[in-house]
Amino acid sequence: MRVPEPIAVLGLTKCYKIAMPAIGITGGISTGKTTFCECLRKLCPDANFFNADKSARDLVDLDPQVKEELQHEFGPETYFPGGALDRERLRAIIFHDAAKKSALEKILHPRIRRQWSAEAEKHRHTPEFFFADIPLLYETGGEALCDHVVVVACSREIQVARLLTRGRIDRAIAGQMIDSQMPLTEKIKRADHVIWNNGDRSVLAEQAAALMQLLRA
Repeated sequence: MRVPEPIAVLGLTKCYKIAMPAIGITGGISTGKTTFCECLRKLCPDANFFNADKSARDLVDLDPQVKEELQHEFGPETYFPGGALDRERLRAIIFHDAAKKSALEKILHPRIRRQWSAEAEKHRHTPEFFFADIPLLYETGGEALCDHVVVVACSREIQVARLLTRGRIDRAIAGQMIDSQMPLTEKIKRADHVIWNNGDRSVLAEQAAALMQLLRA
């Protein structure tokens, strides 16, 4: 995959004049989506942000109906006696069983989509930007609800290295986790804006500032 210059990539993107756009932030696992959103928060303290991962955590921890559906699908031992989700057990199941992964997605994704699409619509009528951090944006067809899509990308080598620092996994498992997702090259092709995150946070912050300049134009 050709590595583009960070700011040059932004210079080639589309730029639309719309009131207050809904902007989808996506990418691959460990490409730096969360860090990029933190950079945007500093630049746009009044902007509204939606985080799909946080929404998923809230659903499995707090929604009684979701808990019931997960226990029905994955067994009562999905939750510890105290009521906390056994995340490691659930992660291991869906990693090795595509059907179970699909079942989990059917439980969570429609609920998450309803949440963030409602937020996006609400904030279209406010003077602030709305950013939605959705890892599976393209996989769930969420790009149709966005005015712009930003893909945060990096080289595979950097992606693997970041994954290895996140948990107790080896290089082979890290590679399998990356390969289980839509190819990053495909997401880059479909993006309106690409943020290249092979460098340090200061480079990411520069690209966040360049993106905001484009969006405000």
